[in-house]
Amino acid sequence: MTDHTDVVIVGAGPVGLFAIFELGLLNIKCHVIDNLDKPGGQCAELYPEKPIFDIPSRTSITGQELTDNLMRQVKPFHPVFHLNQQVEKVEKLNNSEWVISTNQGKVIQAKCIVIAAGAGSFVPRKPPLEGIENFEGKNVFYSVKDKSIFKNKTVLIAGGGDSALDWTNELSKIAKVNLIHRRKEFRAAPDSVSKMLELEKNDILSFFTGQLKGISAGSNKSLKVQYQDNDNLHYIEVDYLLPFYGLKMELGPIVNWGLNLHENKIYVDTEKFETSVSSIFAIGDINTYPGKLKLILSGFHEAALMAQVCFKYCFPDKKNVFRYTTVSKDLHKKLGFK
Repeated sequence: MTDHTDVVIVGAGPVGLFAIFELGLLNIKCHVIDNLDKPGGQCAELYPEKPIFDIPSRTSITGQELTDNLMRQVKPFHPVFHLNQQVEKVEKLNNSEWVISTNQGKVIQAKCIVIAAGAGSFVPRKPPLEGIENFEGKNVFYSVKDKSIFKNKTVLIAGGGDSALDWTNELSKIAKVNLIHRRKEFRAAPDSVSKMLELEKNDILSFFTGQLKGISAGSNKSLKVQYQDNDNLHYIEVDYLLPFYGLKMELGPIVNWGLNLHENKIYVDTEKFETSVSSIFAIGDINTYPGKLKLILSGFHEAALMAQVCFKYCFPDKKNVFRYTTVSKDLHKKLGFK
C-alpha cells in the first residue's frame, strides 16, 4: 500500500522538524523518515542533556528541550513519522512525483523530497564477526525495541558504554544476562556501573572481560558465541546477542540518488536550497555551499526558504501570498492561537 503526501522529509533532527513547521504554514503535508527510534536526531540521541547556547532567544537549552519544543510547534500540522526506517530507494514517476521506499517496506509518493539528515544516518557499530548478518533480526539486535522478547531468555550484552550498562541492568530483571567488555573499566555513568557490579555480586548477572571472536548457530535456535580472554578462547551459548558498540554516521543510500556531492555533502544553491535534481532539497548539516556554517539556526533559515519553493511544486496553479505569523488570522487558526 502506498501512502500519499506532499513532501517527504528524510531526517527528524531539529532542522527536519522545523521544516515541518515552515511547510505546514503553507498547507503542505509531510511524512518524516528517520532511522532512529525517536525524533530529535543528534540532539536527542547524543547530547539530550547538554546545553546549546546559540538558539535565538534562549540563553541555553538542552538537546531534548529543543526537540520537545519543536515537536509541540509542529503538532498542529499532524506530521506522520516513520521511525526506525531508512530510505532505500527513490524513483521518479512520469508525473514528476517521487516514490520513496524504506527498508521496512513503507512506500510513500510525494511531490518533493527534503533531505535533512544531518551528517548522515546513525547506524550501529557492528562487531567484526564473520556471518553475523545471518543472525541479525533473529538472535542479534543492536537496539532494544521490545524488551519482553528477552523474558526468561539467556542474553549476552557486549559493550562498556551507557547503552550496554543500562540494558544490562534493565534486562537482568527478566532475563539471564551476561555482560562482556574488553576491560574492567567502563565509559558508562558511574551509577550504572555500580548497579551492575552489585547485581553481579548478588549472582543476578554475570560479567567477564574479553572480546568477541566468532558466532555460529547453536542448538534449539540458540547462538554460539566465541570470545577471547587474554590468550584463551571460550564459548557461550545464548538466545540473544546484543552488541552495544555505539553509533556511527553514514551517508547511506543517498550517495546513489544522482545528487551533486562534495566531500559527502550535498551541494545546493542558496536561493532555493534545491539540489542538482529538481524537487529534491537539502537543508541542515547535510548540505554545502560557499560560506556554509554548520549551525542549527542556519538550518532553520534554509528550511524557511526551501518551503517557499516547495509550495510551487506542490501547488503549481496557486499563488503563494507571504503572510506573517504575527498578524495572519488564518495562520493563528492553524496554530490554535486565539
